[in-house]
Amino acid sequence: MTSTLLQVRDLKTYFAAKRAEVRAVDGVSFSVDEGQVLGLVGESGSGKSVTGYSIMGLVDSPGRLVSGSVKIGGREISKLTEREWRSIRGREIAMIFQEPMLTLNPVLRIDTQIIEAIQAHADVSRQRAREWAAEALAGVGIPSPEERLSAYPHQFSGGMRQRVAIAIALLHKPKLLIADEPTTALDVTIQGQILAQVQTLALEMKTAVIWITHDLSVVSGLAQRIAVMYAGRIVEEGATVDVLTTPAHPYTQGLLRSLPSQNEPGASLTQIPGAPPRLFGERTGCAFAPRCGVAQPICLERDPIEVANGTRSTQCHFALHREAAA
Repeated sequence: MTSTLLQVRDLKTYFAAKRAEVRAVDGVSFSVDEGQVLGLVGESGSGKSVTGYSIMGLVDSPGRLVSGSVKIGGREISKLTEREWRSIRGREIAMIFQEPMLTLNPVLRIDTQIIEAIQAHADVSRQRAREWAAEALAGVGIPSPEERLSAYPHQFSGGMRQRVAIAIALLHKPKLLIADEPTTALDVTIQGQILAQVQTLALEMKTAVIWITHDLSVVSGLAQRIAVMYAGRIVEEGATVDVLTTPAHPYTQGLLRSLPSQNEPGASLTQIPGAPPRLFGERTGCAFAPRCGVAQPICLERDPIEVANGTRSTQCHFALHREAAA
């Protein structure tokens, strides 16, 4: 029987600006069970990455965690000191960043960086740590891992650097793995290998995974649940098959209609009109209303209500009407 590993409740992360605070994450709530993969999807600027950084305690000034709760295995981690964070980052909770150069130090050799990450949480000799490092590189498809350990990051391609970053994140088989667009720079073959490795980690080690992506085709085969973010909030969440086959929120419907697979060959792709809103200060009404083809006056005047149906939820004034029609 699986249990809930991660609980996020009413998470709010704002960034100070001259005009007003930017509400990058504005009341996000979700949970992830042991061994479960949650796909966090949405357009650029919707707050997906900042949600991941907030969970990891990596939001620096001018950003700040305004309120909310983040619990790992029932333990509140949102208010940990930096020293306490260092004891669990990389061991209990790890993150794969979208840009590998945020992870790798350009002036240190690959072996130095991986061995340091190993010995930070494991009492092993340097020789054993080097062997462990070579095994980690081989696990993400890097050829001649023993030789590549002596290389510097600039001697790797972008895709190879990303694979090194993934290897470092997976070293200690963390309880929670947050992956921010981790396979964007990889070719299809290596992407499939990494996805299989993450699925194995979730299945065998009961690692909970948050997979942040724009690519619905990836999460459709990887994630058990999907949370759709828009303007700093989760507008729809549910089982992957339910969200992808019977989307309830107009934004989710627009994302799916824009996929090439949903259009006739040679036809123009369907687009969501307009652009995501700016997230300055307080807002009234549904953030998606100016782009929504079925919006009514109430959508601009009042915040959408959350409609929950079993393990599925939607933030929309008319979600119940659409479910009844379906």
